Amino acid sequence: MIRRVGHAPRADQRYVARPGAYAILPLERSVLLTAQMGERVDIQLPGGGIDPGESPVQALHREVMEETGWRIANPRKLGAFRRFVYMPEYDMMAEKICHIYVARPVFCMTAPSEPDHETLVLSAQDAVDALGNDGDRLFLARYFS
Repeated sequence: MIRRVGHAPRADQRYVARPGAYAILPLERSVLLTAQMGERVDIQLPGGGIDPGESPVQALHREVMEETGWRIANPRKLGAFRRFVYMPEYDMMAEKICHIYVARPVFCMTAPSEPDHETLVLSAQDAVDALGNDGDRLFLARYFS
């Protein structure tokens, strides 16, 4: 069973399963993150949805590149969590199944290609404090402890 973080699902609500792969990307004593710009800034571990026919590791490489412009190497799975949220970009209620990896950032190739995303580098503690969801915070705090 995958640990749930955040709000419990509502019994009267239908949720669409949305698996995704996300990365902790340590850079010396800091961590590489993405900020999704909008009405409010949402700081996240880079990553996102796994497309049909794509493995979690393939999705991880693609999503990190889209959201940060960085190539990564040696991804290693740390675990997973799930959370129940509204995804405004898809106008749906989702059960996000978040597979968390740690990987080595190798080279910044370009600026993020994902609209409204900016790359951030924060210290470990500042990153834990800034992350927008409890699952990301849990895994990042555990990684740096």
